[in-house]
Amino acid sequence: MNLKLRLIITQFLEFFIWGAWLISFGKYMSSSSMGMGDYIGTLFATAGIASFIMPTIVGIIADRWVNSERMLGILHILSAVCLFMASKASGVDDFNYLYRCMFLNAMVFMPTIGLSYSVCYSIMAANQMDTVKDFPPIRVWGTVGFIVAMWVVNLAGWGTSPNQLLLAAGAALFLGLYVFTLPPSPPVRAKKGSSLMTTLGLDALVLLKERKMAVFFLFAVLLGVCLQITNSYGSKFIGHFGDARIYGDIYSATFAVRYDNIFLSLSQISEALFILAIPFFLRRFGIKIVMLMSMIAWVLRFGLFGVGDPAHGMVWLTLSMIIYGMAFDFFNISGSLFIEKETPGKFRASAQGMLMMVTNGLGAIVGNYGAQAVINHFAPDDSLTPDWPSAWFIFAGYALVIAIAFAIAFKYKHRGGLG
Repeated sequence: MNLKLRLIITQFLEFFIWGAWLISFGKYMSSSSMGMGDYIGTLFATAGIASFIMPTIVGIIADRWVNSERMLGILHILSAVCLFMASKASGVDDFNYLYRCMFLNAMVFMPTIGLSYSVCYSIMAANQMDTVKDFPPIRVWGTVGFIVAMWVVNLAGWGTSPNQLLLAAGAALFLGLYVFTLPPSPPVRAKKGSSLMTTLGLDALVLLKERKMAVFFLFAVLLGVCLQITNSYGSKFIGHFGDARIYGDIYSATFAVRYDNIFLSLSQISEALFILAIPFFLRRFGIKIVMLMSMIAWVLRFGLFGVGDPAHGMVWLTLSMIIYGMAFDFFNISGSLFIEKETPGKFRASAQGMLMMVTNGLGAIVGNYGAQAVINHFAPDDSLTPDWPSAWFIFAGYALVIAIAFAIAFKYKHRGGLG
């Protein structure tokens, strides 16, 4: 099979697993059968906690001792077991059980995102492929996989069903077995006499001594606060318009409410298109402007949620879906490529793990707990007068402050190419 096609399959399945439950899980938790709507942020923070701990550890192991593709396969098989067990939860009394299952799933799944990139980069480098040119068209199929999973869940009527977890578990098991067939991505073993820092892979921390990289990782934390808020609460927000106790029948028949996952998947379609634009924007404007575009896009993403609704304000919600691609990709994917070019190969997987740790880790922990506090204040699960716009405008204001600070603090001169 063509090597590029094999990498496409890997990325497709990697994000299919996530897409099968990530967007719809908030609605599932808020359903009458589960009754866990006020704990969405707590559960989604498990991914942040896991991302803070595990990607760097897994990256160290992959850099030093175990082939990356083997580590990737083992983690996905373990993830399949956790997702299957999580599907057995039923009702608010099982929240602690569900939390434990999803926490363990996060511990084994979250490192696979950065590790899947490292596997692709390693295989591409071994076959003289250009990562800046060739990786985005491969990575875009990950987004396609995410979208396909969302549509399957929505069209099958699994938005409030544990079947979404079973779908993810099946895909995780298949991918876990499949990646063992990929070309080897062997570790770069520490040389005899190397320091303890080098042996453990912690020499990637040396990056933080450079002001450019230290500022980059600081803002990765701050922007990471934004990354999962709409993923955690988007389906609950759209779904609340269908509550007849609040709105009667005004919104219940609208497309966005009836097919919320499909509508929300416009964000991922936008993401796929913006991924393809990354090489042009990086070469034309450089990493600083591209990341600043991402931050401004987050301001618009949240602000448009604040003014939109599924009937009279559908245009604003749709624009928010479109802008998401720039908001997410122009930092996450560009940041990954930036690290790929700015770090020595001997601890590249560790550096990718660090990026995952600070964005989907520390940033996501603060973001999920912060969002839960804000949303539970303005739009608690049992409220008949929810004030969602105030919550979204608070998030938009935060993103605007981050954008202004980044424009001032990050000093990086564009020299053509990636930078």
